[in-house]
This record gives sequence, C-alpha cells and structure tokens, in this order.
Amino acid sequence: MSTAHYKILDRLTSEDFSTFGFSSDESHSIYKELTAILEEHGASAPETWREISSRILTPDQPFTLHQMLFYGCYADYPSDTPPAWIPNIEDAAMTNVGCILEKHGKDLLGLSYKDPISSFSDFQKYSASHPEVYWKLILNELKISFHVPPACIFREHISYLGGQWLPEAVLNAAENCFCLNGRRDQDDIAVIWRDEGYDNLPLNRMTFKELHEQISLVANAIETLSLNKGSAIAIYMPMTVTSVVIYLAIVLAGYVVISIADSFAPDEIAVRLKISNAKAIFTQFIQPTVDSLFQNYLLSSQVENPHFLGCRNK
Repeated sequence: MSTAHYKILDRLTSEDFSTFGFSSDESHSIYKELTAILEEHGASAPETWREISSRILTPDQPFTLHQMLFYGCYADYPSDTPPAWIPNIEDAAMTNVGCILEKHGKDLLGLSYKDPISSFSDFQKYSASHPEVYWKLILNELKISFHVPPACIFREHISYLGGQWLPEAVLNAAENCFCLNGRRDQDDIAVIWRDEGYDNLPLNRMTFKELHEQISLVANAIETLSLNKGSAIAIYMPMTVTSVVIYLAIVLAGYVVISIADSFAPDEIAVRLKISNAKAIFTQFIQPTVDSLFQNYLLSSQVENPHFLGCRNK
C-alpha cells in the first residue's frame, strides 16, 4: 500500500488539521482526541482506526482528512487491503458466524478461542481442515432437511475434480427455504419489495407463511399439467415477487427452472427453450406488442406443444 506521502499518526500536529479549514481550537481538539486514542491503543492499527472513525471523523468532514488519518494509521500495516470498517464485538456476535462461534467456538478451537472477531481466521482455517465437522455443524444450524441424507460430507473421487460434496444426498432447496428454526418463525418477513413505477408507495412485505401459501398454490397448479418429474419449466418475465414465487414453486414441485431474461427477443427465447426442452412456460403480459410476438412464437413449430402459463401484470 503506497502511503509514502502520508505522515504516521504520532507525527501529526494540530497544524496538520488546520489545513483542512478547521479553526485553531477545532484543530487542537482533534489533535488532543487523536493523542488520547494513540495512548490507549498504540500501534494496534485496526483498533486505532475504529476509534478514530467513531470518535473523530464525521461524514461532513473533508474526505482528504479521512484519507490522511486512514493511511497514517495503516502506514506499517502488513496487507495492501487494511480494513476500513471493523464491527464491534456485540454486532459481530449477532451475525450468523458470530452466533456459531459464540455457541461452539470453545468446543472447536479450545482455549485459543477468544471472540467472533479475534478468532475468525482460526475458525476459517478449522473449517477448511475439518470439513466433516464444520459442514455437519452448519447443516444442523441451518436446519437443512434431506429426503435422503448424505453418505458423508466430502468424498474424494477420481471422476470429479475437487471431489464430491454430500454424495447420495437428496433434498429440495425450496422446501428448505421454509424450515423454521429458533431465529425465525412463519410470521417473520421473507420478502421485501417495491413494484416498478410505484416509488412513492410504501414497501411491500410478505411473511414466510404468506410466501409458502402462494408457492404451494402455484406448485399444486403445476402438478395438474401431469409433467414428468424433472421436466424443464421456463420463466420468461420480469424479476417481480410473482416470478420469485413461481421459481420456488417449480423447484418445490420437483421440476427444473429455466430462467429467460425478459429482455430477450423471440429468437433468443427459442434457443433456450430448444436446448432445455422446456415443457411449460410462465410469462407475464405487459405490452401488447411483446405479447403478440411471444404468442406468435409459441404458435410456431419451434417448440413442441408447450404449456403456456400467462400471468397478468397488476
């Protein structure tokens, strides 16, 4: 990291701060606070920077001041990418990995475990060297449900570069979206969105219960098509909450999703439908011209007897 033209922090004076437009009193106050931080934390660059960013710097101050203190703090840092933001212990403990470390850190790392921040690198190394232990723990924490459990977590295999993960396991990813655990229940919010063109309206929200009900409704409708399990079903529509429901419903019902960008022209759609051999297509009527082009394409002989499932835009 090139910091040659920045002074290290203990060489700064109050005059250095006056160059940013601060009064003499303001410059002295900043310098006094910086001195106190250095006395408390010394050369511990990340901790020093955390204190500087919370006790001295504000968004309305010149960015060049932020740069001077940042690069001065990390002048001798061993990495080219020093951390600009560092969570506190309380926030770190509330993250997914923080919760796991608080619960299992001492069992996994022994007496070397300190806290979710200090021990994160050790935990990462442990996860790489003990995949069986680590992934069993993660799958259990996530409440992942298998139709058929894996024979093991990882298996070396000459035919698979990088080996096999969860060999022989069978699961439904959409089902697992609704596996409730101690950190969420059916009344928690699952999706937050705002419809295009309605920027001034409040955000829309859907709970896990409501999402599950809508997905189940679509999945049951798909079953009435009597398609073979594993058949491909395409989605050609904008990224709306309806398309999310349809995507998960296709997976929940045991079929393969073929996502087609709504910007594609009929010929581009044709290529993807031919390659995937899609047996049904979900789309959304938005513009008469687009609808006409798409329906004319479907009526052509390029796709053999597809099920055309249209969704009206609200």
